[in-house]
Amino acid sequence: MKRFWTASFYHGKSADVSWRDAVDIIWRDCDLRQWLNEEFFAAAFSPEEQALIEPAYCTDNGEGCPDTEDNVFLLSVAEVKAFTASLGKDWLTAVGTDYAKLKKPDGCSLYVYDKGEEVNYVLRNGQKMGCSWWWLRTQGNLPSRAHFIGTGCSIRSYQRQSGKGWRAASN
Repeated sequence: MKRFWTASFYHGKSADVSWRDAVDIIWRDCDLRQWLNEEFFAAAFSPEEQALIEPAYCTDNGEGCPDTEDNVFLLSVAEVKAFTASLGKDWLTAVGTDYAKLKKPDGCSLYVYDKGEEVNYVLRNGQKMGCSWWWLRTQGNLPSRAHFIGTGCSIRSYQRQSGKGWRAASN
């Protein structure tokens, strides 16, 4: 059984790479993967909970990208399609946390798509909120890109900036 967390924003570990830089990287070597499996895993789960989480063998990381074993991971395109087939598209909508929406010192913040189009709003507690885009681990159509969930709950792969949120999963 996979568990999911709400859309949050990862700000990056390296001061050497700006969020504006597009670099060729695969999921295995991504600092978000390292952060999820180290810092996030340690902070989000008690030692007892950590012991209950079975590592997942992650495939569908992108063409030519090696499989990985992770305690916490981003979903792949194939996993999103499989869940959507049984759950429908509504589960793909996400609203970023307040922290995620804050502008960071380097100007980076979570991109919240609203653009005045009704289909891109999420209704939470009776309030209309902008829908946040979120990353998948599957490499996109270029080595510097990854797939993500974008407008209208669609799977896309044309972005390469870190203004997207993330929704972590575990077994």
